[in-house]
Amino acid sequence: MTARAWMDRGTELFLGALDRLTDDELTAPTPLPGWTRRHVVAHVHGNAEALRRLLSWAATGVENRMYAGPDQRAEEIERLSALPAGELRTLVHRSAGLLAADMDALPEDAWDNPVVTAQGRTVPAAEIQWMRSREVCVHTVDLDAGVTFADLPDDFNAALVTEVAAKHASTGNAARLAEWLTGRTATAPALKPWL
Repeated sequence: MTARAWMDRGTELFLGALDRLTDDELTAPTPLPGWTRRHVVAHVHGNAEALRRLLSWAATGVENRMYAGPDQRAEEIERLSALPAGELRTLVHRSAGLLAADMDALPEDAWDNPVVTAQGRTVPAAEIQWMRSREVCVHTVDLDAGVTFADLPDDFNAALVTEVAAKHASTGNAARLAEWLTGRTATAPALKPWL
């Protein structure tokens, strides 16, 4: 599958899982420290809007960062997570559709245009599809609503493992990861949260 196919599948899984949850169930905690399901939904909505800004940048050449400042993302998540459940659901459904439409409308040659991620990496706009697929797939699992990593496409999981292992290896865990991933120890290294 392509990154866009992973994104579309992840979006379908995320919205489906969300729609199966009651409004009261949205207040339940998630595996993410300090985040309820409402926070996860607010984040996935905000991420779609942030990636739409990058697509605008790729299309027009006018710089349009994911976030205006270092606190915008966290403040947005807190504010949006407090919205009425129906409004929050509507926002995340709408932003997912708008992001897909923006991707469909982006001229083919614009996918090579450089944009800057929230982490400060300069990447071609084509990476936006991978960035979104990670968000919707991983956060579907975080909703803890019946979808696990086993329900995600195998090739997506393989790409995710490659990226996450590289990130953790670059922070001083390469030897312990290699030892564990090659079956030389049954004890996984203690790792900090990814992303």
